[in-house]
This record gives sequence, structure tokens and C-alpha cells, in this order.
Amino acid sequence: MRITNLNPDTDIGASAWLVELDGHRMLLDAGTHPKREGRPSLPLYDLVKKSDVDAIAISHCHHDHVGSLPVALRYFPQAHVLMTELSYFLVERVLHNSVNVMIRQRDELGLKEYPLYSHAEVDEIAPVFQGFKYNREVDWAAFRKTRAGFVSPTLEFYDAGHALGSAGVLVRGRKETLFYTGDVCFHDQTILKGARFDGVRADVLVMETTRGDRVLPPGFNREAEVARLSQSIQRVLARKGSVLIPTFALGRTQEVLAQLALLMREGKLKRQPVYIGGLGRVFTEIYDLESHRTHRQHPGLQLHEALNLIVLEKGQSESMSLTGGRLFVITAGMMTEKTAAHDLARRMAGDRRHAIFFVGYSDPDTPGGRLRAARPGETFLFSAGGGQVTRTCEVQEFDLTAHANRQDLLDFVGRVEPRIVLLGHGQEKSRHWFEEQIRARHPKIKVIQPEPGKMVEA
Repeated sequence: MRITNLNPDTDIGASAWLVELDGHRMLLDAGTHPKREGRPSLPLYDLVKKSDVDAIAISHCHHDHVGSLPVALRYFPQAHVLMTELSYFLVERVLHNSVNVMIRQRDELGLKEYPLYSHAEVDEIAPVFQGFKYNREVDWAAFRKTRAGFVSPTLEFYDAGHALGSAGVLVRGRKETLFYTGDVCFHDQTILKGARFDGVRADVLVMETTRGDRVLPPGFNREAEVARLSQSIQRVLARKGSVLIPTFALGRTQEVLAQLALLMREGKLKRQPVYIGGLGRVFTEIYDLESHRTHRQHPGLQLHEALNLIVLEKGQSESMSLTGGRLFVITAGMMTEKTAAHDLARRMAGDRRHAIFFVGYSDPDTPGGRLRAARPGETFLFSAGGGQVTRTCEVQEFDLTAHANRQDLLDFVGRVEPRIVLLGHGQEKSRHWFEEQIRARHPKIKVIQPEPGKMVEA
């Protein structure tokens, strides 16, 4: 077995791993790097462009895992694309939205190489997408059968509990197996239940390390964190301030909306409109429509029925009144420029009545990350377009992560009992923590942090 890390950087970037097994090749994920623009945001496809890739397996539909799929299919035009049936309902919408974003960036930032692919190209490749149920073994090289007695390697998707349709991928060869965690969450969220990775065994484990640098405080529990969020929202609304919760359109938005719906149902928050973005609304409707296929809590909770959702119109975030207490759950978790989350935060930051509550990761080099790090009363550069901002609003963080806590992942390594663990999808500090802990707990396991473009013999 040979595995090549195609992420162009050593951080949480463009997820893509080329796996060679029994004479066949599979690409696991085809992401884009969230902190890079243009072709530098792509995986290192040029390094493996001569490879004959049979299939591309997508773990889930976040951009850092699927955003370069049309480009990957240019390099590997014979490949079929496999994903879970729930991801199948999402992937085209995600890719079409990427085209819209790239076109906007081309026009606003002068990025002439954008878009990296077109709406027409997304439509053209859609027929090679295939959706499968969890825990169904699939022959992924069978359509390239060339000889009598050929036995295809197989794959099986396991529910990863991270976002709708997310999966870990078990790849089985004649003698060896590999398990790729993708992004995984072992604890229950508000809607989605935790990962179902029970019984997974593999010779090689390719594992995410997102929260390796995150130490949970003593006595932490999610229920107390939700109660703290509820009390904080009540406090802001009581002083006639507005609350902005910046989120990612797929996953975080629906989890926060579900929590608000439950709090309103329980009488802990008054019923009032919730303002959201258009893409967040699209994915929320899919969450509702596909609830019967999903391993979830509150199966009867339909968000579009439980909440009065209002989609912000273009430009409305810059002009609407913020007094009287409004709730915003707005796409753009890192508050990138030219988004409603960015414009609302810029307006709210200098008013002590308002609050901005973070419920997920914000890169330190983004407007959201800079606001998050600012001290009360501090003036700082929010963004190139937004200029200097003085932070007087309330800013809080709530740990409602959709990623596995590090101890849960470490325990999972022990259950899988691999020969080799490959660490990726995490900052350097996170990866080093996992390497040290795995070596200490399981000295017979070989631990590798593959550099960009490096192939590992497993």
C-alpha cells in the first residue's frame, strides 16, 4: 500500500490523499485550502497527474474536502466519484456555490484565474457521482475490470457524525485495509448523533487531528455550554442588543438553529425571527427533507416549521436597524469580506449593547479571528475593506465543536489497532500531541506525519 499526502501545506488545508492498493488507485477527498486563493489552493495534483485513478471517494461536502472535485476529474477523467447518499444531495449545490464565490472574487479582487471551474462543468461531471448508504461494501475498481478472476478492492462508508452525510472510509484490499477518518465527531451534537465507527479495524489509519491542541477544562460538558449560550442570549436581548452567531452554511448553521428552536420550545428564549443567509437556508431545507435518512436526535424537529427564518437580502446587513434585539445566524464563520457576517460584525463591534458569539473555529488571520482575539476597548484592523474597528461589543466563545475531542480520537486509535497511523488535518501542535501520545500509549504503532507531496509505503 502506498499513500501520498496531496495537501499543499502542513495545516488544515486542501484534504486529498492518493491511495495505491492492489494495483489500483483511489483519491480520498478533493478539497481546497481555505487560506489560499487560485491554483495555490488546490491539492498537489500535478505530482500524481500520470496516475491512473479508478475512483474518488468524498468523506463530506465541506470545501476543504470537496471544493476541487471538478479540477480533480480533469486530472483523472476515468474516475468514478463515490460518496454517501446524503452527500449526494449536497455536493452539486456546494460546488455551484463555489463557482459563484469564485466569480465574485474574480470581479472584486481581480483574480483572473477564477473561476477554477464553471457551472457548466459541474453539471457535466454530475453523472459520475454515486451515492451509497452507510455500511454497504462497494467495489470501487470493478468498472475497470481487465482480467478473468479479477477481485476489486472495496470501500465502506461509516457515519462520522460531523455534518450531514459525513463519513469515515474503510478501504479493503486482498491483504491490507486502510481507514480514513475524514472529519469525525464522537459525541452527540444538537441534531446529529455521534460517529458510528464501532468495530472498525485497519492496518493503516489516516486520522484528523483538529483538536489535538485543545484541552477541555475540568468538568466540561456540552449541556452546560448550551445553558451558558442560552443565558448569554437572554442577557443581550434584555438590553435590546442584537446577537450575531457567525457559522458555516453546512452543519454549524443547522446545529445552532436546532438549539435555538429547542430553547424557544422550552420557553427559555422568546419566539422571534431568526435571520440567516441564503445558502444556510438551502442546506437547512435539505437537513429537514433528509431527516428520515439521518442518524439524528429530535427526528421530528423540522427547522423551517419550528423557526421563523428570514433570509437576509443583498445589502440588507449594511442598512437594517440593529436595535430592539435581533438574532442572526449568518454564513461565513470566519467573517470574510463581502459577506453579511463581516458587515454585521463591523457595525456591531463598536456598540456595547450587541454581542458576537463564536461556536466554531476561526482562523487567527481572518476578520473573525482578529475580532475574537481583540480585548475590550482595543482598536484593531478588522479587514482591508472594513478598516480599523474598536471592540466594545460583547464577544464570547462557546465550545460546540463538530470535531472529536482529542481523548476520544486517541481512544479510537487503540480500538482500531493499526500498524501505522498517518496524521493530518491539524496544526503542527495538534499533530505533535497525537504523535507523542500514541507513541507513549502504543509503542508498537508507527506514527507518521506525511509532508506535502510525500509518499508513504505502508
